[in-house]
Order: sequence, then C-alpha cells, then structure tokens
Amino acid sequence: MSSRIDLRSDTITRPTEGMREAMMAAAVGDDVYGEDPTAQLLQERVAQLLGKEKGLFFPSGTMCNQVAIAAHIQPGQEALCDRNCHIFNYELGGASWLGGVQLNALDAPNGILSAEQIEEAIRPDDIHEPQTGLILLENTHNRGGGTIYPQSTIAAIADVARHNAIPLHLDGARMINASVASGFSPAEIAAPFDSVYFCLSKGLGCPVGSVLAGSARFIDRAKRLRKAFGGGMRQIGFLAAAGLYALDHHVDRLAEDHRRARILAEALAELEVFSINLACVQTNIVLADIVPPHQNAASVQAELAEQGVFVSLFGRRRIRLVTHLDVDDNGIDKAISIFKKLYSPSPVS
Repeated sequence: MSSRIDLRSDTITRPTEGMREAMMAAAVGDDVYGEDPTAQLLQERVAQLLGKEKGLFFPSGTMCNQVAIAAHIQPGQEALCDRNCHIFNYELGGASWLGGVQLNALDAPNGILSAEQIEEAIRPDDIHEPQTGLILLENTHNRGGGTIYPQSTIAAIADVARHNAIPLHLDGARMINASVASGFSPAEIAAPFDSVYFCLSKGLGCPVGSVLAGSARFIDRAKRLRKAFGGGMRQIGFLAAAGLYALDHHVDRLAEDHRRARILAEALAELEVFSINLACVQTNIVLADIVPPHQNAASVQAELAEQGVFVSLFGRRRIRLVTHLDVDDNGIDKAISIFKKLYSPSPVS
C-alpha cells in the first residue's frame, strides 16, 4: 500500500493484479455490432444477479441514470427524487438538458423518501401541471452518508408507483454495498424497480463501467439511447472482464470496507472538532461535520493533505471519507493517528 491514504472516493481504486490478468486475457469483439462475447457474458450475469431480463454495459453510472430517465419518461413530464440525490446534484442537470424532464426534488432525512411523500407529490390530472412520469431512488445514498434504503420503505414506494402506473428507477451505484451490509440479495433489492444499475468502478474496484438492467423492451430502448448519447463502444470486453472478475472476487470483501468505515467514524467522533451521525455510517462512507468555532472544511482538507490523508469536501463544514480496497487496516490506523495528531485537544499546561 502507498503511504498516501486517499479516502476521497472508492472510484480511485486501481485494478488488482488478478483483475489486470483477466482483462488482458479477455475475448473481445465489436460491441456496437453485438459481437463482444465478454460484454455479453457480463450483461447476462448482471441481469441474472438482479433478477431482470437483460443488462447493458455503460461507461458510467451517470449515463445509466440519464438513459434510464430518457427511456422511461416523455419530455415535459416530471420525475420525483430527493433533494440530495446524485441525479439532482451531480449530473449537470442532465434530466432537463438531455431528456427535457423536470425534476421535483423532495426533502428526505438522510436521503430516504417515504411512500407518503411520494404519493403526496404525484401530480393531479391537471392540464396546467406536468405529469409525474418517473420515481427515482438512490441506494446506498451518497449524500446521506452511505445510508441503506429500508426494504420495507422501497416496497411501500413501489406499491404507490404501481397503483399510479409510474415506473420506478434505482440509482444503485453502490447497491452491492447495500446488499452486503443488509443481507438482502441484489435481486431482492432490485425486484421492486423497473430499472436498476450498479457501478463496477466504485467499491468493486474496476477501472470503468456500470451495468443497467431491466425488461428486454426497456434495455432495447436504452441501447438505442446509449448510442445517441455517445455510449456505443467497440472492444469493451477488456472492461467487461474486469467486471466479471470483480463479481467473483470483490463482493464479499465489501464488508471489510464497511468495518473500516465504522472504525474510522467512531475514532473521529471522539474528537471535538467533528460531529458524526454514527447511525448513518452503514456502509463505506463517513460524513464528518466541522463543529464551530473550528476552521471550515477546506482548511481541514488542506491540513490533512499536507499529512498525506486525502478527503472530499461535501460542503462548507463537511468532509466525506470513503473506504475501499486500496486502503487496508494499516492505512485506516495511520489516518486515525493523523487526525488525532491534528485535532486532539492540546494538553493543559
């Protein structure tokens, strides 16, 4: 492990030697022609894992979300989401820009919407108002601190969606983390949704890629939209092979990331500089608020970087730390020691 302790994101991981070997050995073909056997194998495996008819490889989770929105909904309609979700905050307004779709962002504690909120927000049949055409959930929830959507809440929201004939999409970038932490299988988590994807390039440690899954009809439409959005690729078997390797070798180990996040969170919570909602530390993300009158988050980020610990800014007084396969127990211990050195109270003389 490098002396640099990079906790900015689980996207910064590098392929392991075993993954590199699998990538180099991959059989490939032109995927736009449907001739890449390794891509096809990955898509079939993910579809089976999620209990859906078909899967489709994408270069990014953002493209998965934007294609799913465009595939489900008509321009001029509205999609319901929570105010802190990735689609609303980190996808450049793509729903309106690319899909002609309005987002109605609802307030939700730790990113978890309720069925009652969803039902209340569905538009009436009024010529003056946009039609509600889609419901968007995120599991785990990034800005919620890696929180897991309770399966009972998802089921209740799905009942509302079905009753109103509104499709339900899951931004499941880290849903495999949710599966490992909750004990629900990926298929159980995905079952209530009309479409769902997860990232290969986050906790699973691949260099690139996400896979979107749904009905055969939905994926056929998504494939056309992927091409229109510039996501038609050629010999992607090299990347798909990394995904297959990750599904074989990097799923169960996510529990180690979750354990390390808890250790890190509990250690930081003991320092008076930081306030942490430990109830939200459910997977591999730790959100730490800087308690006034201490310095702001940018100052903390800079001080940590000088000591070789790298974190993300998540607001003027909030930092985010994410555990992943490139930071082992020694790295976490070293990070904690640096936090304590910088932020433990000075002894009274």
